[in-house]
Amino acid sequence: MKQLYGVIGCPVHHSLSPLMHNGVFQQLGIEAYYHAFHVEKDQLPAAIQGLKALGIAGANVTIPHKTAVMPLLDEIDEMAQRIGAVNTIVNENGRLIGYNTDGPGFVRALCEETKTVIKGKRILLVGAGGAARGIYFALASEQAARIDICNRTRSTATQLIEEADVSIDSSVYSIEEAEKHLDEYEIIINTTPVGLYPNVEAMPLSLDRLEADTVVSDIIYNPLETKWLQEARQKRAIVQNGVGMFIYQGALAFEKWTGIFPDVKRMKQIVIQQLGGSVC
Repeated sequence: MKQLYGVIGCPVHHSLSPLMHNGVFQQLGIEAYYHAFHVEKDQLPAAIQGLKALGIAGANVTIPHKTAVMPLLDEIDEMAQRIGAVNTIVNENGRLIGYNTDGPGFVRALCEETKTVIKGKRILLVGAGGAARGIYFALASEQAARIDICNRTRSTATQLIEEADVSIDSSVYSIEEAEKHLDEYEIIINTTPVGLYPNVEAMPLSLDRLEADTVVSDIIYNPLETKWLQEARQKRAIVQNGVGMFIYQGALAFEKWTGIFPDVKRMKQIVIQQLGGSVC
């Protein structure tokens, strides 16, 4: 009998996780299937009980459930607890254990794809949601010089910094304030869904003061290059889309479920081809 895995989110119809993970299961000859489950906010407790009842071996968690899912699980990994968000669930003999692979996945992709060293860098994080929490913690672990956060709701960003409780300089700005200080950063990262398909004309903040050779990263991967990244490229920035993070967070989750670290080149090929791009 095939083991069942899945992703829970709202919305989730756009997710490429089923295509990616099922491709890897097939490549490795593993009898398993991965499915996307649309779960409304008020149905999350029932969905988590359903994971247990159906014996689902593991799941990913995406927007907007990464924080809300935590009290519903039997155990939370220490790093995920400190981050305050879960994106991966492992079913260990009926006990659901939560992990966070977003941050490590992002950092690994960023360093490999942009040839950037995090240590000593001044970083601006746009957004303070579930993905931002994991990325903030991972960047702090890599000894960034400072990590500032700009968010439309300042209190949410302040809460993120306080709850992360890491020894690193951080300030909270409004979007407008961050735009005025943009030339002070060496790495700028958008963790919000602003610019995600179908709202492809939207941008998270102005790049008027962007310096050339700044690393500009957007965790969105559909479209492959957002309007924001296109503008950054025109200003001679080093740009990175969200495909790498998506692949590596998925690969790390796959490893937690199966004990096998999958072929990330194969995963990238599947994702890029589905998005209509080409693999270099």
